[in-house]
Order: sequence, then structure tokens, then C-alpha cells
Amino acid sequence: MTRRRSLGEEHTRKVNQLHALLLELIPAGAKKYLSGRQARLLLEQVNPTDPAGQALKRVAVEYAADLEHIYARTKDADKELKALVAQTGTGLIDLHGIGPSGAARLLVAVGQMTRFPTKAHFASWTGTAPIDASSGDHVRHRLSRGGNREINRVLHTMAIVQLRTRTTLGRSYYDRKRADGKTAMEALRCLKRRLSDVVYRTMLTDYTKGAGAGPGGHQGASTGSSAAGSQPHTDTSKKSLPEPAGTDATTPLPKAS
Repeated sequence: MTRRRSLGEEHTRKVNQLHALLLELIPAGAKKYLSGRQARLLLEQVNPTDPAGQALKRVAVEYAADLEHIYARTKDADKELKALVAQTGTGLIDLHGIGPSGAARLLVAVGQMTRFPTKAHFASWTGTAPIDASSGDHVRHRLSRGGNREINRVLHTMAIVQLRTRTTLGRSYYDRKRADGKTAMEALRCLKRRLSDVVYRTMLTDYTKGAGAGPGGHQGASTGSSAAGSQPHTDTSKKSLPEPAGTDATTPLPKAS
């Protein structure tokens, strides 16, 4: 998982470097998120005549080649990580918007599910539980800046992936929140809170049905285990907690519903 994260960081850094050079070489610029192959094909159409421009193109071509190499290594790392996650039998890999990397991060970071007696505790730990900021008759909530930020990013990615597909229940939930008058950011926060519950139910199902130890040391699940669903159509508790659940909590878990 560390190797996969390093490859992702390396990819982001190289994309930014390449994009900066393309802005110098191409008057109209280029979209930022180009694959190595797309950048290489684009650079084939650039023929600077001055020495500085030629030097920039040479470096840009090297960056494009680096991106293609990173992509190949990332693909191999994802394949290996997917196999390792599959061995745990977790249902996380079946959730729409969670890939092998996200599932592995959840398994490792969560560890024992006994740390989280309720989904509200879990949401507080993931940083998706809103914090009450009401004043008098004005009821409002603000974004929590606490919780595990790495896992919060996993849920953020999950939400964005679901929003990109019109047919997901996550997208439908988001659209309903927008229709209720919430801003785009507020609706996204609500969706992340709902998805936190989906992930919690999935991992709770893994725990109650499984007998094997996963990468994070917690009990895994049988291959056939499933959650309430990969989409946020189940009910959710929006109650926030003052602090994330402690790492040493051993409160008995409720029965899986």
C-alpha cells in the first residue's frame, strides 16, 4: 500500500511538472490531467525552432515517458494490491467508488471494528460527522476538521466517483439535497456522511461474518459477505460526536443488521 501511495504522489508531481512545460510550449496550453501517451502525441505536433524551446520539449518528452512508466508500475501495483485485498474477503471492494487502494487503507487504518460501537463514532473518526454550530433559533452545522484525514479522502473519492455516474443512488441523494436548497459543498458533505455509514455497515458485516485476519489485523469476511448496499440509500445517523473514537476503545459491537 505504501508503494502504491508513493507511485500516486510521484504521478501527481510529474503531471504538474509536465503541465507547466506544456504551458510554455503550446500557446493555447493543454488540459492538466494528460496521460503519458496523450502528452507524447501532443508533443509530436510541437516543433520549436529556438534552442530554449527545443530544450523545453526535450524535457517534456522525458516527463511524458516517465508518466507512461509510472502508469505501468501503478497498474502492476494495483493488480497486486487487489489480490491481497481479495484474500481478506472484505465487501469493501464491491462498493462503488472504492478501489483496491481505498479498501486497503480502510482495512489498515480501522484495525479492530470494536473501536467503533456505533456508526456515529465511525463518522466522527472519519471526519464526516457535522459539528453543531447553531446559535439561538438559527440551526446550522459546520464541517469537521478532525478525524482521520486519509480516510476522509477515501470517502471523498468515493463520493466524487458516484457523482460522476448519473445512475448511482449516491448521485440521486446528492441531487435531492441540492433540490432541498443545499449548496453543492453542503450536499457533498451530506453524501460523504451517508457513505461513511455504508462503509461502516460493510466493515461491520465483514467483522461479524468473517473469521480470517485482514491486513489491518481485524477479522475479515467470507467471500460472500455483503453490506446493506454500495449506495447511500439506507438511513443514516447525522448526530455528531465531540471527538473521534479512541484507538484503544473496546466497546462491544452491536449485532449486524
